[in-house]
Amino acid sequence: MIQLSEHEKAILVKSIGTPGDQMAMELVVDAARILGAKHLIPIESSHIDGCLYHGDSGVLYCEKLAAYGTQVKVPTTTNVGALNLTNFNQTNLSKVKRDMAYRLMLAHQKMGCLPTWTCAPYQAGARPSYGQQVAWGESNAVAFTNSILGARTNRYGDFLDIACAISGRAPYYGLHVPENRIASLVLDVSRLPKSLLQEDAFFPVLGSMIGKLSGEAIAVVHGLLTNVTEDQMKALCAGAASTGSVGLVHLSGLTPEAPDTQTALGAEQPKEIIHITKEMVINARNKLSILDIEQIDCIAVGSPHFSDSECRTLLSLAGKERFKIPVYICTGRHTMAQLERDGTDQDLKDLGVIFVIDTCIVVTPILPKDSGVLMTNSAKFAHYAAGNTGYAPVFGSLTDCIKSAQAGKLIWDSSVWG
Repeated sequence: MIQLSEHEKAILVKSIGTPGDQMAMELVVDAARILGAKHLIPIESSHIDGCLYHGDSGVLYCEKLAAYGTQVKVPTTTNVGALNLTNFNQTNLSKVKRDMAYRLMLAHQKMGCLPTWTCAPYQAGARPSYGQQVAWGESNAVAFTNSILGARTNRYGDFLDIACAISGRAPYYGLHVPENRIASLVLDVSRLPKSLLQEDAFFPVLGSMIGKLSGEAIAVVHGLLTNVTEDQMKALCAGAASTGSVGLVHLSGLTPEAPDTQTALGAEQPKEIIHITKEMVINARNKLSILDIEQIDCIAVGSPHFSDSECRTLLSLAGKERFKIPVYICTGRHTMAQLERDGTDQDLKDLGVIFVIDTCIVVTPILPKDSGVLMTNSAKFAHYAAGNTGYAPVFGSLTDCIKSAQAGKLIWDSSVWG
């Protein structure tokens, strides 16, 4: 039996709110019942994954909610949609699907969602604070807000995410519950070379390992350096959430609930300790690529969306040498606005960069062919590329990607891996 507040009961019996409010509350309560939650909790923000078009049912559901005049009750950001709203023709969808995708994005705006259209809302100002209960969708965003910001959310999917935002409630289970956030698995990277621990490309690879090694356990990574950047942690979280069901990973000494490894473990002994070796890292890196490839068709970066800092780093590394193959930078409109202020966007375009705004190349058809070879510095792109785009992935560092784009063929530096 789920215990409901008087406010929650009043919505269910239609004493207050719109029919859309009742629909949303019914869905949240039913989900809580299925998940074994005993009550609901108020949430302070939401991030909606369900604004990405996967079929007509999601569109009709959200349009019905919007038609009732239903509004979200908490600050709510939107994940990527299926369209670049600044360039509709960039997406290779039929007119029917394009129209449906636009209707879905519009329905979320009508319900009061902030049109951020990014998989990295924490780069667009949505940064819940430590201990806040939120209801977020999109796997990397969930892992980031739990692991790096210290807020509390489960991985909320389509339909339920917007229902939580409208009701202002979420089922109290899983990672909302403090005792469920305690680590039981230690992934020890302290024996790895310091040079590798400082390498940007190491973090997405480590993330892909965390996803596969953790299973259903909460892991704590022991032995990282203390000067890890937010972009590196973003890449790690994305890799972990893509290759596994990770919603939370503790980075000892870096994340709010893990000032040290013992605290992350709740002062208990771990059930397992895995010592990560250089050979394990190289093997994981290799699994992100097809091997024995020299010719590549394009470069794609920005999964999660490239930050302002990452865009400027790419420009600096490239110098003024133009690219011989397309380089797609997927990013949010908030980052694009920052780049436009000083002309950095044009400098990148002059090199041959193709910006993808509001969406990305693996969730909607943008690449010009049905198959090819795509190079990336993103474990998430590497994981999803073949299945979602037909392109075979090659993983490398950002420097590898830039040099390859300038050469028009694969340039890969193995020295960064020791």
